[in-house]
Amino acid sequence: MTSAETASAALQISVQPSGRAFTAQGGESILAAAIRGGVGLPYGCKDGACGSCKCKKLSGSVVHGEHQEKALSAAEADAGFVLTCCAVPLTDVVLESRQVTDESAFPVKKLPVRVSTLSRASHDVMVVRLQLPAADTFRYHAGQYIEFILKDGARRAYSMANAPHTQVAGPGVELHIRHMPGGRFTDHVFQSMKEKEILRVEGPFGSFFLREDSDKPIVMLASGTGFAPIKALIEHMQFKGITRPATVYWGGRRPGDLYMDAWLRERAAEMPHLRYVPVVSDALPGDGWTGRTGFVHQAVLDDIADLSGYQVYACGAPIVVDSARQAYCTERGLPADEFYADAFTSEADKHTSA
Repeated sequence: MTSAETASAALQISVQPSGRAFTAQGGESILAAAIRGGVGLPYGCKDGACGSCKCKKLSGSVVHGEHQEKALSAAEADAGFVLTCCAVPLTDVVLESRQVTDESAFPVKKLPVRVSTLSRASHDVMVVRLQLPAADTFRYHAGQYIEFILKDGARRAYSMANAPHTQVAGPGVELHIRHMPGGRFTDHVFQSMKEKEILRVEGPFGSFFLREDSDKPIVMLASGTGFAPIKALIEHMQFKGITRPATVYWGGRRPGDLYMDAWLRERAAEMPHLRYVPVVSDALPGDGWTGRTGFVHQAVLDDIADLSGYQVYACGAPIVVDSARQAYCTERGLPADEFYADAFTSEADKHTSA
């Protein structure tokens, strides 16, 4: 077989223990092939930065594209682990991934959207509501994200903060966008974006959504605008009447960073099984903060001695998500496959090698 034939040959990718299988075309990453084939592998950033897609290769050969050492170390690669988002198969491959699901793969669509409202939730968070085409049903799981497609082809990913059932009242999604000064897209959002502006998005993406086949108690961990997908999960649980015990730990540097504190307190009052623990790390005397202090992931460690019977859903800055994963699995007995994460990787994060 010539090299050209090798490049164009379809390769078989199998996932254990589920038995799901799909084909990858020449030069296609395993994750891209899985999304195209409707197989729900876990993933987050799709850029080799967050490590959410890491899984064990049981057989076969792959070559990795550019990725960060923190997402996949040389030792992990030597041990047979791969990042499916940037691993291109050279042969048929068998993977081990216990998070693969049948139901997770709603069709990925490119859609025009219209900015319907812009409202400041805090000094550096904008709530942006996008109107979707009325004639095209957009299906997604609470917790998933969409990507804006910019004019030069660059992309920016944001989690949807409203649950899917809210589409009945009117097709649209809610996003929580933090201003990153100097960031091309967020500068536009905060300085010049107008209502009725037309943008292009693609989605849904991501494997961060509630596993409803479990009855385990839930810890939801959010930092900053990592609250957006957590909000969607809470709305979904309330709508579906899911009564599993759930505790939301939401952390910010200052009290004002908990920009929907009142909304969350209202949900906790309405939902007997939902508990809310706000945590502030750098309150000033003038803030009058009398609640929990310190790092938000540490508050969970302080409260729960044994996480072996829990599911954890964590979303926010990579340092928070990574610290939580490490501590909960090694110090509190949380099974690694019950830690579901969506690390918010900025463009700067994606190009940092540390």
